[in-house]
Amino acid sequence: MGTSENKDVARRFYEEVLNKRQLDLVDELAVNDYVEHDPLPGQGSGIVGLRDRLTALMTGLEPTFTIEDVIAEDDRVVVRWTNSGTHVATFLGIPATGRSFSIPGIDIYRLDGGRLAEHWHVVDQLGQMVQLGLIPAQGT
Repeated sequence: MGTSENKDVARRFYEEVLNKRQLDLVDELAVNDYVEHDPLPGQGSGIVGLRDRLTALMTGLEPTFTIEDVIAEDDRVVVRWTNSGTHVATFLGIPATGRSFSIPGIDIYRLDGGRLAEHWHVVDQLGQMVQLGLIPAQGT
């Protein structure tokens, strides 16, 4: 697959799976032995682990992703995004705060045969924790 098709797969992942909560599309968009290089605590491996990760995010944080940039070269796709959501249920053992957040992040995917195969990311988790009231803001 070419870079244009790989970018389309990444966009579908954000728009259809994450934003529209169409978790059943994961089987179409990711390989069975999907590798997460920064798993959530307790997250399993492969596509089952990916589904568990997505379920935890969707259930606990009700995220909506806005894609800011999609850049591709060879089998890699980079997505720069903004994630806005609300902490509505227990997430990673932290009870719901009911507070909203908006954070930036960058994901890098390796695709294999037009499907997501590996994932790395950088996320403003500190900013998210401050916005959710889990740690104090600087100077407070």
